[in-house]
Amino acid sequence: MTPDWGLLERRLRPLLPPRAVVSKRQELLAYDCDGLTLNRHQPPLVVLPETTEQVAAVVKLCAELEVPFIARGSGTGLSGGALAEHPALVIATSRMRKVLEVDLANERITVQPGVINSWVTRAVAGDGFYYAPDPSSQVACSIGGNVAENSGGVHCLKYGVTSNHVLAMEVVLPDGSITTLGGGLPEMPGLDLRGVFIGSEGTLGIATAITLRLLRTPETVAVLLADFASMEAAGEAVRLITGAGVLPAGMEMMDNPCIQAVDDFFGVDEYPREAAAVLLIELDGHPLEVKESVEIASRLCLEAGAGAVREAWSDEARARLWKGRKSAISALGRQFPSYYLQDGVVPRTALPGVLAAIDRLSAEHGLAVANVFHAGDGNLHPLILYRAGEEGVNERVKALGADILRLCIDAGGSISGEHGVGSDKRCYMDWMFSADDQATMQLVRRAIDPDGLANPGKLFPTPRSCGESHRRWQEVKAENPASPLAMLEVV
Repeated sequence: MTPDWGLLERRLRPLLPPRAVVSKRQELLAYDCDGLTLNRHQPPLVVLPETTEQVAAVVKLCAELEVPFIARGSGTGLSGGALAEHPALVIATSRMRKVLEVDLANERITVQPGVINSWVTRAVAGDGFYYAPDPSSQVACSIGGNVAENSGGVHCLKYGVTSNHVLAMEVVLPDGSITTLGGGLPEMPGLDLRGVFIGSEGTLGIATAITLRLLRTPETVAVLLADFASMEAAGEAVRLITGAGVLPAGMEMMDNPCIQAVDDFFGVDEYPREAAAVLLIELDGHPLEVKESVEIASRLCLEAGAGAVREAWSDEARARLWKGRKSAISALGRQFPSYYLQDGVVPRTALPGVLAAIDRLSAEHGLAVANVFHAGDGNLHPLILYRAGEEGVNERVKALGADILRLCIDAGGSISGEHGVGSDKRCYMDWMFSADDQATMQLVRRAIDPDGLANPGKLFPTPRSCGESHRRWQEVKAENPASPLAMLEVV
C-alpha cells in the first residue's frame, strides 16, 4: 500500500512542536544522503521530535497508517543506514540533545539520542571522568547513531565499542510502545535485549534515552609516533607490541597518501612526510605502568624497522598528534571531494598481506586507495578516491569496495567493524552468514517488528536489492525445509 503522505503530514503536525515537520523539497535535500555519498534518496517527509512521547506518538501513527519509518541521527553514517531508498518517514533525533541525568557516584550519565559523542566527555571532564568510545566523527556523530551502528573508535582496542558502555536504553518499539532495555547495573538478569538492540541499525525501534558508563580519566597518558619505510614493517610492530602483552588504549596506522594529505591540510609537516606509514600508539594508566609500556613499545617499533619514535606526554603535544589522525578523512576529501570509505576487519596477523593485496586491487581497478585504520584490532578503513564526473566510476568504485571486503572475509575477517551494514553491504551478508543464520536473525526482527516498518530493506539481503543473495537463499531453503527459513515464512 502506498502511503498517503498528505494525510500523514496533516496527522503529524498536531503531535509535534511548530516547524518540526519538514516537507518542502529544498529543505528535504539535507536528508537525501548520509556520510556515504554514492547514493542519494530524498525522503517525502521528515519529523524532528524532542521527547520520547513525541517519538512514540509518531511511530504509533506510522503503525496505524502502515507507513515505514527510518531513524536518523547526525547523518554521519557510512553504510547508507539512514537513507530512504524507498519512500519512508524519516524521524530525525537531532533536536533531542538533552543530558537527562549525571550520576557520578555510580559512574554513569543518561542522554537523549541527539547528544553529540564528544559532548558526553565535555559534560563530565571537569569531574575527572570521560566517555571512552570515540569515532573519528565524534565532534559530529550522535549517541543514538553510535548505538544503532555499535560504533567504535580510536580507543576500542582497550576499552571496547559502544555496546561495552551502554547500560540501559529507553526504546520506542515499532508499534509505538515504550520500554526499557537493560538497567542501571552492568549485568542484569534475563535475556540481553539491550545487546540485541545495539547494532540493530534502526530495525528494532528508536532509542530515546541512553544510559552510558563513564570511566575515570587516566592518571597518565603518552602517545608515540613511529614512522616506517613500509606498511609491512608497521604491521610487524603492531604484532610485536600486542604479542609482548602491552595493551595500548589505541593503535592507529596511516599510509603515505594520508600522511601527505594531512601535512598539506594543516600546512605543517607534523608527520614524517616521506614515511610509507606511521603508527600512533596511545598508552594510559598508572605513571610507572605507562613509563614501562612506552619503553617496551618504543623498543619493539625500532626492532620492527621504525626510522624514529617520537614521544608526546603533554595534553597539547598529544592533541597535536591525534589531530592529524582524526582529520585524515577530511584532509583526503580536500584533494578528492568524492571518496568511498570501507570498513572491513581482518586478524592482526593478516594485516601485512591484506594491505599488499589492497594495493594490487587498487592498481587492477585503476583507482587510488588511501589507508587509515585501527591497526590494533585490524579494523581497516580503506578510502577509495575518485572523481565523480568520470563515466562509469561509481560501478568501478563499488566493484573495488566489494573486492576489498571479499579479501577481508577470505582472511578470516568481517565486512564491518563499526560502520554497520545498512544498504551498502547487505548484499555481502551471505559471505559471512548462512541462509539459516540470516533467517534466525530475521525471526528476532519479525518478532519485534512483524510489519517490517522499522528501517525496511536495511541490514539483510532482499530479492529486490540482492538478486544473487536471494537465489542462493532459496537454494539452501529448498535443501533444508526444516530450517529457520521455513519458519520465517509462517511468522
